Amino acid sequence: MEIDPQLVKQLREKTNAGMMDCKRALAESGGDLEKAETILRTKGIAGASKKSSRATKEGIVASYIHLQGKVGVLVEVNCETDFVAKNESFRAFVKDITLHVAAAHPLYVSREEVPSALIESESEIYKEQVKGKPENVVDKIVDGKLDKFYGTVCLLEQGFIKDPDHTINELVATKIAELGENIVIRRFTRYLVGEPLESAASS
Repeated sequence: MEIDPQLVKQLREKTNAGMMDCKRALAESGGDLEKAETILRTKGIAGASKKSSRATKEGIVASYIHLQGKVGVLVEVNCETDFVAKNESFRAFVKDITLHVAAAHPLYVSREEVPSALIESESEIYKEQVKGKPENVVDKIVDGKLDKFYGTVCLLEQGFIKDPDHTINELVATKIAELGENIVIRRFTRYLVGEPLESAASS
């Protein structure tokens, strides 16, 4: 169903939850704002977002090697205390993130990291695809296509490989609710044997 952007904005202001989480909750509730808020609170997303401003100076770096040494991943995930960093549930979660990065090949952690030049380039392609339609329709279609693009390249917006109905962002929120601390996927690196290096690719 088509979700009114104003409703998304209202839900974000009420819960501090992420835009995609709000959209998903509104779709699930049939556009009912109160039901959507309940859905977010039930999933722990609304509560988790309130912890998002808390400093995360602890955590771990985890690695994963896949396919007989053909793919390797390093991930840094931060939390608030050393106590949680040593927690088995937290470490299992970080391991899941390394597995996901190896399998899903995200390029960025979040949409904030996507270069503006790339966003503009993608937008131009989408606008060209829907040329001739009314401007307000074009904007909605382009926004929708950009959301799908972010869902492909941004780790937090990808469907989790073990449970594609839930995003990595939702997985993080669930873990924050469980452990009671802010958790941040800070960065990752994915290596594939034989892939072109950035300097070689740009020369």
